[in-house]
Amino acid sequence: MTSTDTRNHIIQTGADLIAQKGFGATGLNAVLTAAGVPKGSFYHYFKSKDDFGLAVIDSFAEAYDARLDAILNDTSRSCLDRLRAYFDTGFEAMTSGEYARGCLIGNLGQELAGQNEVFRQRLEKVLAGWERRFEKCIAEAQQAGDVSPAVDPADAASLLLSGWEGAILRAKVLRSTEPMACFVRFFLSQCLGTHQATPLMT
Repeated sequence: MTSTDTRNHIIQTGADLIAQKGFGATGLNAVLTAAGVPKGSFYHYFKSKDDFGLAVIDSFAEAYDARLDAILNDTSRSCLDRLRAYFDTGFEAMTSGEYARGCLIGNLGQELAGQNEVFRQRLEKVLAGWERRFEKCIAEAQQAGDVSPAVDPADAASLLLSGWEGAILRAKVLRSTEPMACFVRFFLSQCLGTHQATPLMT
């Protein structure tokens, strides 16, 4: 593998382990063993475990942002259908991961935001970017007449982000997507003021 490939391989391997075990419980030796690379390779690419953790966040965010943009900017669908498609990806990720993984950014936020200011700021930057994307989509839906004019798109986007992350956490605990389905039903009907049929995975 090239130098860039090796670095990305370590990051992706580490991201998978962190998603399962958490950042604190994921040792560097476990990452290196799983990645099949020597310890010297790690310190060639990363100054410390924290530096590695930030690289994992950045890599995940870059890939997730691209997926989010592909869904929310899909002009072949209405804005509400784009939001539904986004929620559906969450259902699929939760069930395919057997309720063990959840959202990597949300998991790290719960674990690290109160312990490490650098991590907190980086995670907030990622979450704020997602929130802006939701706000734009909701505002466009409002302009199309699909969302109540009384709704504040910024407030709705903030609620979407916080409520969805909370529903994901609850789904992991219950080992059921019902908390996620409940949130989506409430958000679309009560918060956005739409009463269109909302097919959801459960």
